[in-house]
Amino acid sequence: MSKVFFVGCGPGDPDLITIKAKKLLQKADVVIYSGSLIPPQILKMCKKAKIHDASKLVREEIFDILRKNAKKGKNVVRLHDGDPTIYGAIREQMDNLHKEKINSEVIPGVTSFLASAAALGSQLTLPGVTQTMIITRAEKRTKVPKREKISELAKHRATMIFYLSVQLIDNIVKEAVAGGYPKTTPVGVVYRASWPDQMIITGTLQTISKKIKDQKITRTAIIIIGDVIKPKSYEYSKLYDKSFSHGFRKAKTNSKK
Repeated sequence: MSKVFFVGCGPGDPDLITIKAKKLLQKADVVIYSGSLIPPQILKMCKKAKIHDASKLVREEIFDILRKNAKKGKNVVRLHDGDPTIYGAIREQMDNLHKEKINSEVIPGVTSFLASAAALGSQLTLPGVTQTMIITRAEKRTKVPKREKISELAKHRATMIFYLSVQLIDNIVKEAVAGGYPKTTPVGVVYRASWPDQMIITGTLQTISKKIKDQKITRTAIIIIGDVIKPKSYEYSKLYDKSFSHGFRKAKTNSKK
C-alpha cells in the first residue's frame, strides 16, 4: 500500500539526524523539505530524489505532490526540521492522505528545544526546582486558546519553552512576570541551535529583551525561562542515592557485619 514518511531531520547539525531518517532519505524518490531550515549536508543525503522546497509551495501543492507520487508507488518523504510533531502541521497532511487511502508514518527527530538545552548545558527538569516543562508559542497571527495565555501558564513557575516567538520577547517578558515569575528569573535564548552560527544569550526576565535586540535576533531561536537555566540550589537525584532502593539495586546501609 502507498505510504508517505514524515521525517524529522534534527535541529541543524547533520550528525544529529537519526539512522532511520538517513536511510529513508537515501532511498527516497521524492522529498519535500522545509526550505532554509534544512542544512545542505542533509539534502545531499537524498542521493536519487527529486526534491521540492516547501517554502515556495502552498498546502494544496504540497499535498498534490505527496499524493501523486505515493499513488505511483514511489518512496515519498516529507522532510521536517527538528521533529515533525512539534509545530509541524502534519496532522492536516496525514488526514488528507488517509482520505486517499495512503498510509503515513512519522519518524521522530531531535527537536530544537533539546538542542538548545544541550547548548545551554541545562537540565530542563531538576529535582527540588521543577519536574515540569511547558512548550508553547506566543500569540500573534496564530492564535492560542485563552486558557493558554502566557500569564496563565506562568502561574506554574515551571520551565517554559517558547518556539517561534523571539520577535515577541517584550510581550513574553510582560506576561511571564504578570503570571508570577520574578523579574530575576533566568532566561536562556539559543539562536539556530546546533548550526555553525549558533548563538547563546543568557540573562533574566529583566535583561533578556535588550540583549536579544542588541544581537538583532528576530527569528529561529528558542527561549527557555526558568530557574533550571541558572539554579541557585537543587536536590540530588534519588535514583542514585545510596539510601534509595529500586528494582535493580538495594539501598546500602551503614550496618557492620
